[in-house]
Amino acid sequence: MTVLSVLLVAVAALTAHTWVNATRWLRRPTDAPDEVGESVAVLLPLRDEATRVTPCLRALLAQRGVPGLRLVVLDDGSTDGTADVVRAVAGDDPRVTVLTGVAPPPGWLGKPHACWQLATRAAPEATALVFVDADVVLAPHAVAAAVTELRAARATLLSPYPRIVVATAADRLVQPLLQWLWLTFLPLRAMERSARPSLAAAGGQFLVVDRAGYTAAGGHAAVADKILEDVELARAVKRAGGRIALADGSRLATCRMYDDWPQLRDGYSKSLWASFGHPGAAAAVVAALLLLYTAPPLVALGFAWTAPRVSMVALIAYLLGVAGRALTARATGGRWWPDALAHPVSVVVLGWLTLRSYHLRKRRRLTWRGRPVS
Repeated sequence: MTVLSVLLVAVAALTAHTWVNATRWLRRPTDAPDEVGESVAVLLPLRDEATRVTPCLRALLAQRGVPGLRLVVLDDGSTDGTADVVRAVAGDDPRVTVLTGVAPPPGWLGKPHACWQLATRAAPEATALVFVDADVVLAPHAVAAAVTELRAARATLLSPYPRIVVATAADRLVQPLLQWLWLTFLPLRAMERSARPSLAAAGGQFLVVDRAGYTAAGGHAAVADKILEDVELARAVKRAGGRIALADGSRLATCRMYDDWPQLRDGYSKSLWASFGHPGAAAAVVAALLLLYTAPPLVALGFAWTAPRVSMVALIAYLLGVAGRALTARATGGRWWPDALAHPVSVVVLGWLTLRSYHLRKRRRLTWRGRPVS
């Protein structure tokens, strides 16, 4: 009972922290930004995205409130006609430049190299750089709102996290864990104020940076070999003396990251090992998550008839965990009912994906888009 009580207190404290982050510390860019007076370069790296780049590109071309917007698109070795689709959608729009990327040199991974090529080819007058992935669809005011929030926060890097579109059972189990993890375990206010590089988070799907600060941090060249190039870029910004901030971008952007379970499984497997670092640290974190969020419902069921008081305490702990998941969903535009009830199952799947990630990395079998990543 003592151990269970400790678990209850721990889950309650974490859920309270989630509430504080979600209701007080999470930045929310305005829905009606003023016109942006500075020049902005929107940078779109593409590799085999012919089937889904069209909505993204049309949304970028429809941006409002950014008269100085220029769009630079990089075709990163696509074999499916991605560049042809881009040219068909963009037509003769003078704001659009289409580049043909070169293969990453030794020591570089594909995504950082593509982003670095884009950044170095952006117009010299652009003072803000906006990196967008092909699976992101922006609202018409998104770029203006994001740049406005970047300046209001006096930050070098702003990560407005999109609303993740979920369509399958696997999506609903795994994808909400992204927002849940950083809203539950990352102190957002301290992250903004602290100079510690270890206290950093970012999402590369939609990333806004001050160009001078980006250059001072070394840009993507500073994270050339990092699979989590977004988080590592945020850390590089901090090391260079800049500030970073996270924001709820659910009203600015939507993102369908993966089309099916194999893509989702492989997408997480390629990078989870980098999230935790040493396997021992990963084992400790996964064990703690299983203990906090998966053990309580099992105890509640197992002791329902033999020890009702124990069962009740475990049930409360489970419901508090569900509440934390629901708070996260409500704060970031996600679906909370009935998905939050399956939170213990989500944690189990996360543990399995983490184990798979380390297993494949040890055997040097991690790849993404046809390129090795470890």
